[in-house]
Amino acid sequence: MITQELLTALTLGLIGGLIPGPVVTAIFTQVLQSGYRSALRIIFIAMFVETAVAVVSLLLFSSLGLNESVFRILSFAGAVVLLWIANSLRKVKSLDTDEKVFFGPWKITVMILTNGVLWTYWITICIPRAVLLEQTMPLGDFLFMGLVQAGWLISTMIVAYLFSQFRALLSRPKIVPAAFKAFALIFIYFAADMVYRSLVYFSVI
Repeated sequence: MITQELLTALTLGLIGGLIPGPVVTAIFTQVLQSGYRSALRIIFIAMFVETAVAVVSLLLFSSLGLNESVFRILSFAGAVVLLWIANSLRKVKSLDTDEKVFFGPWKITVMILTNGVLWTYWITICIPRAVLLEQTMPLGDFLFMGLVQAGWLISTMIVAYLFSQFRALLSRPKIVPAAFKAFALIFIYFAADMVYRSLVYFSVI
């Protein structure tokens, strides 16, 4: 039973790293701008922040019993952040240093913390299973979360590396503007999706 739950945690993380989202899009953008090694910075910052999100979600869920509405409200702020980033991406015409979009720690942090879908993911999927594991082994909930994050890190690094193998092709002058406009559209999609999901949630409660 315990082994199965641990494998489930790792699998959830592996799948999570393969699901397109704002962080993955930012990683791909950085790979295209500066290469795979540069993107590792975003990956590790994102992992640190998401781990903090996981721990905070677990503690809040256990002590305060926060309603999902709190995290859905975060999605509206997150949509604004994503649209702001999208606006910066659509202006990139080349890979010149002056035109690069910089994903600093604070930008990555805000992007993650305002992602209501991420918070909801932890609360509705990961935390309940983590709590169940904690009932059968000491600190099982934190071990579960740690394995989810380990899976996320593994799959995200693999996906980023595979994407980097196409960097030479995607870096051609005629392709760069189109590629960054595509990234911008992806961010816009995620922003719209976050707002839509939150509006649907509030319309039925």
